[in-house]
Amino acid sequence: MYRKILVRMRMMNATRKVVVGWAKEYKRYLSTTTTNQILLSPPLVSVDLPEIWGSTSTLYHHHPSHSPVSPAKIINGKSIAEEITSRVASNVKRMKESIGKVPGLAVILVGQRRDSLTYVRNKIKACEEAGIKSVVAEFPDSCAEEDIMTSLSKFNEDPSVHGILVQLPLPEHLDEEKILNLVSLEKDVDGFHPINMGNLSMRGREPLFVPCTPKGCLELLLRSGVGIVGKKAVVIGRSNIVGLPIALLLQRHHATVTTVHACTKNPERITCEADIVITAAGVPNMIRSSWLKPGAVVIDVGTCPVEDPSAEYGYRLVGDVCYEEALRIASAVTPVPGGVGPMTIAMLLCNTLDSAKRLYGFT
Repeated sequence: MYRKILVRMRMMNATRKVVVGWAKEYKRYLSTTTTNQILLSPPLVSVDLPEIWGSTSTLYHHHPSHSPVSPAKIINGKSIAEEITSRVASNVKRMKESIGKVPGLAVILVGQRRDSLTYVRNKIKACEEAGIKSVVAEFPDSCAEEDIMTSLSKFNEDPSVHGILVQLPLPEHLDEEKILNLVSLEKDVDGFHPINMGNLSMRGREPLFVPCTPKGCLELLLRSGVGIVGKKAVVIGRSNIVGLPIALLLQRHHATVTTVHACTKNPERITCEADIVITAAGVPNMIRSSWLKPGAVVIDVGTCPVEDPSAEYGYRLVGDVCYEEALRIASAVTPVPGGVGPMTIAMLLCNTLDSAKRLYGFT
């Protein structure tokens, strides 16, 4: 009996030492930036910890405060994205001067959806600002699947193209899964390839690319000084584009993650226990103050147009979160627009640059 207790105590002490040592190293990584370092988020394999369980749950102590936090810090994704884009541009310039090459991004755009046209226009503009070469292949709504597949195959073989993205959603008559699976793994800068998603979900594995929006959400948390290890995180929404990968990413950073979706019972009760809330439901103002714990950090991925005759285009964008209410109870919150959206584009630039660096062996 004594021997079992001794072994258990040694295991707990070893776990604590590993966690403390890793935490110090992680903090050192985040506080040390170099000219060529663009993001704060480290390689995922570098934050993996051995899964050693102690006999008690005393490894992390979390004592939630129920005192109102006012005012909330506004996480300015626009300014952070501008800083990242500037660093990407510096790296692209250095690459061009050193080896005479620049990263290249190819975009597949199908149809005339107003939101898709806007997103692609913003991505191309960001590429121009960063010095990244870009090309757009446009197709009508009624295009044949073979036309898109042919264009993708050409981009896969083009050595000047380092990143390929297919602007979603696609028209219903097109097989989205088949089209996305054709994108070369090495050029999948959207991070949606099954192998990239699989490596994201597995400890000890490193995906070539992390999906842009989740990657941007994580960067916002890190740059805002938000602790993730051991925190309760709730992800609202389970799409392959945002909900699933951000849940996996938070888990790789040692948060305790719960996913809330349309079939979840009592979502409000679950969400109000979270230290970190990341919502991507696409339902305007769904998350009210009663959903949030005082002091929670809120990342709002939702982008919903609502009618507003006083706005320039007759509508304005709002998120999943009732912003005014969140400001009174959260410790930090992202605005819509100006929060996650600019970060998604900045992460796309980072992924494209990383792809070119990998191909050319450029550091």
